[in-house]
Amino acid sequence: MTIRPAQSNDLDNIFEIDGTVESSDYLHLDHTQEDLFGTWRLEPRSLREKLILANAIDDESRFTLKQIVLGHDEGTAMVAEHEGQIVALLLAQERPEAATMELLDMRVDYEFRRQGIATVMVLQLIEAAREKALRAVVTITRTNNGPAARLLNKLNFHYSGLDTHRYSNHDLVKEQSAVLWHYEL
Repeated sequence: MTIRPAQSNDLDNIFEIDGTVESSDYLHLDHTQEDLFGTWRLEPRSLREKLILANAIDDESRFTLKQIVLGHDEGTAMVAEHEGQIVALLLAQERPEAATMELLDMRVDYEFRRQGIATVMVLQLIEAAREKALRAVVTITRTNNGPAARLLNKLNFHYSGLDTHRYSNHDLVKEQSAVLWHYEL
C-alpha cells in the first residue's frame, strides 16, 4: 500500500472509488429550548434499519479535486494505491482566514475498509497542518455517518458545533444534521 499525492492520471480511478456509507448507528440530536436559551445533546443510537448510501463524490468536491490535482488551486489531494489500484482519497484545503485545514472528503473503497488506511491518511494531514503552523484541522460529517464519527472520535477530533439546516430545512427530522469537528493543533 502506497499513500501519495494524487496525479492527473489518477482522476478517473478516484471517481470509481466505492464510497458507499454503511451504518447501523447515528448521532441523535436532542434539542431543548427555553426562551432564548437552548441546549443540544448528541447521543449515539441505533438506526431503525441499516443505512446504505451510495455517497458519490459531489460536483463541488470533483471540481475542487481537479483544481488541486491540476495545480490550479492550493490544497491536498492524496490517494492510497494498492497494486496499481486507487483505493482511497483524502481531499483537504487550507483556510488561511481561520488558520485551519479543512478536510473536505475522505473515502476508502469498500473492499479496503477497516485496514487503517483512513487513519494513516488523516494522521498525515494532521502532521502537514502542524508543519504549516495552523491552529486546527476541521471537517463536517452528517449525523447518520456512524463510521466517520467513530474514525474522527478515535483520532481525538472533538465536536465543535452543529448545523441543523445545512442540507435542508428538515435535516433534524431526517436525522441528517451536520456535525462540525475539529482537531486542535
